[in-house]
Amino acid sequence: MQSLTNRFQPVDRSPMTIWEKMYIPAIAKGMGITFSHIFKKNPTIQFPEKTRPFSPVFRGLHILNRDEEGRENCTACGLCAVACPAEAITMEAAERLPGEEHLYREEKYAAKYEINMLRCIFCGFCEDACPKDAIYLSESFMPSDYLRSQFIYKKEDLLIPDPKEDPEAYKKALGNRASQKKQKD
Repeated sequence: MQSLTNRFQPVDRSPMTIWEKMYIPAIAKGMGITFSHIFKKNPTIQFPEKTRPFSPVFRGLHILNRDEEGRENCTACGLCAVACPAEAITMEAAERLPGEEHLYREEKYAAKYEINMLRCIFCGFCEDACPKDAIYLSESFMPSDYLRSQFIYKKEDLLIPDPKEDPEAYKKALGNRASQKKQKD
């Protein structure tokens, strides 16, 4: 049978010489590789003190966005839940009541919004499917926990801080998205 790649090498079955039986060339070659690593830059980063820069395409923890007035962007259209290949997003819609105009932008809003982070594959399809820019994947890692129930993030866990009440936390949660928004405008 012919191989697919033509990368095969015939095995040399000739008897070893005395020099090869002592393994001195192999040991010298291995030690040379080991000593060459002493002079190379250490790839390890001391994590709490130093952090590695994120890739521009890194997808981290989900955030439910608000507008500049502090109103929620999500209109509970369900496109993010439909686009999710892992079926990690569940939501329930509700009608906005009179007097709640300062909380929600549209008449319909997400009364219940949950993401099961154990099912999520961080593909970013939810972010792409959202017509209102209500959900995005931030640059923060998902925290570790011991209980499975702690990995089901509810709406309160996902909402970005209110820009009127806590502008510093809002800007921090936006991350590089704030500078990207300014470049688009």
